[in-house]
Amino acid sequence: MRRNDSEADWTETDDEETPAPPDRPLKSGFTTGTAATAAALAAARLLAGETRPEEVQVRLPDGGALAVPVAAGRLLTAGEAEATVIKDAGDDPDVTNGAVIGVRLRRRPSGGLALSGGPGVGRVTKPGLVLPPGEWAINPVPRAMLKTNLAPFPGGLAAEIFVENGLELAARTLNPRLGIVGGLSILGTTGLVKPFSHEAYLATVESALNLARALGLREVVLTTGRQSEKLARAGRPDLTEEAFVQIADFFGDSLKKAAAGGFATINLAVFFGKAVKQAAGLANTHAHRRDQDPALLADWLAGLAPPDVRAAAARAMTARAALDILKEAGLASQAAEAVAARVLASARLWAGPGPRLRLTLFNYDGEPLASAGLD
Repeated sequence: MRRNDSEADWTETDDEETPAPPDRPLKSGFTTGTAATAAALAAARLLAGETRPEEVQVRLPDGGALAVPVAAGRLLTAGEAEATVIKDAGDDPDVTNGAVIGVRLRRRPSGGLALSGGPGVGRVTKPGLVLPPGEWAINPVPRAMLKTNLAPFPGGLAAEIFVENGLELAARTLNPRLGIVGGLSILGTTGLVKPFSHEAYLATVESALNLARALGLREVVLTTGRQSEKLARAGRPDLTEEAFVQIADFFGDSLKKAAAGGFATINLAVFFGKAVKQAAGLANTHAHRRDQDPALLADWLAGLAPPDVRAAAARAMTARAALDILKEAGLASQAAEAVAARVLASARLWAGPGPRLRLTLFNYDGEPLASAGLD
């Protein structure tokens, strides 16, 4: 995840296995936009008659600079060159990490910079994104970075950005859902990737909600990952795929954004373990120790479960293990209903009074445990 950056190339998340940051200082990286800019700079220097540089200094949007290694480069003709850079996302769990991002640069008679996408770069096909349908998926800040960094080189230039295996990589991201077809996006707002940042994933959530709104949808389904989405879609065949938005751990902020988008109905599809965290009122369900969940669950069952069952559930290592204990005691349904009521109460706090809310809570076999809402 990337702070202050809009890298939308996210691998779809699993509901119960959100990646955790390593237990050491985190290494930052750079965006696809910075990689493309660095490749363009290296190609421009080849066109200027220089040898391939080992690295180039990329001017960042905030006025700073970043040294970016150049992987390869060659002069194709007297007026055309290409260079590539290996995308380095640092410690961020990013599908584009290690991708080969390149630029083919050629001189053109008219002045200015013409940008286009080549193999592995996507094109926008649906409304609601920062770029209109038909445009190459090269976002505004990378476009500005390329223009600024190439300005010192005289004459007109045409830059074609390409990503090796970009089409295959894009299949592991949310780009197809957002209507970006043919490859990856060239993205970034700061030029840098801050590992495990929240803002970038939320930018992707917002893009998905904007798309749904642009298509005139009045109802969305927020899921915590691909498995809960699969189950939710099976239960709502009347909704198109654009109605389903994966929010991972970003419970509170995603509800706020969905409510601000004016959707009349917001559905939640959640597995039991995540639901316990949501029921606790957490805006981000990753920021909670798993060993606290069973104790909370046991507290909520006061008056519903015998003391010995509650004590056994409280000693469980995970909410999932606690649910198994409650199931053996014949209390899984009661526990699910108690959790569901608390999830809806928490959701109402984040969503405000406007939208109708509905929750479907699943067990780990993919079966509905409880449903509630539409208050």
